Amino acid sequence: MEKTFEEAMDFRHACKIFDDSKKISDEDIKYILEAARKSPSSFGMEAWKFLVITNEELKAKLRPACWNQVQVTSCSHLVIALAGIESVKPESGIPKKRFERRDMTQEKLDFYLKLYADHLKATLSSDENIYAWTSKQTYIACANMMSAAAVLGIDSCPIEGFDKEAVEKILGLNTSKYQLSMVLPFGYRLNEQPQQVRLNYEEVVEFIK
Repeated sequence: MEKTFEEAMDFRHACKIFDDSKKISDEDIKYILEAARKSPSSFGMEAWKFLVITNEELKAKLRPACWNQVQVTSCSHLVIALAGIESVKPESGIPKKRFERRDMTQEKLDFYLKLYADHLKATLSSDENIYAWTSKQTYIACANMMSAAAVLGIDSCPIEGFDKEAVEKILGLNTSKYQLSMVLPFGYRLNEQPQQVRLNYEEVVEFIK
């Protein structure tokens, strides 16, 4: 039974160990991944890719590079969120293709391409700067995936604890095109959910009138 969004927010937590005997259905994992695909991105560039790993041998190989965290091998599906590098560079021709998906005149297209290149001049000056920009955007998609999973009663755990270069090497990534942003396992909890601890509403929200 699907949960309301509020119920999903109460349900979601960083699951530390999954029940490795339970697997997510094809229908449910697609629902979760569609939440990523439909997420917003800066300039609509969609500078990301999501690798979905179910191969147990590969998960076992990745685990030591992810600080030996048990979630990596006990999960049903291991999603690797990649930040796009090459695809946002104007010289790749891909930004132009992204803008061309919109119905616009050549004059307007040229305007947006110039705006894009000028506005992001510093950002696009190095792969390191590009990664800082695009990896932040993958977090929007990852958050949406975790929320979508929680609606279905499926657990997740966002992982930043990893040896980036080691994971990229194991996956055989061409880092001039994509770089590792987040490791995100999905599955079903083995243990009871711990009490949710959060700051009070008044401490994190301020209205300015």
